[in-house]
Amino acid sequence: MRIREAQFSTEEWEVRLGNQFRAMRIAAGFDQASLAELADVSIGAIRNLERGNGSTLKTLVRVVRALGREDWLESLSPVVTVSPLDLVRSGRRSRTRVYRPRSARG
Repeated sequence: MRIREAQFSTEEWEVRLGNQFRAMRIAAGFDQASLAELADVSIGAIRNLERGNGSTLKTLVRVVRALGREDWLESLSPVVTVSPLDLVRSGRRSRTRVYRPRSARG
């Protein structure tokens, strides 16, 4: 299986996500200090997240929840409704022959 080339580097994704978080914060009417207090994180954590300087997953989840954007998280991790095993099983063809048991040689 060949891995496709990434459209964006990790650093570019961090900056893009940081810009999205900044836009969500501003749209929600929060300054950095208010959001930090609501999310129970430091102002520095908010700044790092918005600048794309890296952040912990815990900080990211707390900020998203404080902004009321759980839908954003759910889009990253959708609920699996179909079992991969069920898909494999449903793709099996039904038997077209019946085999007799082999006789014991003696």
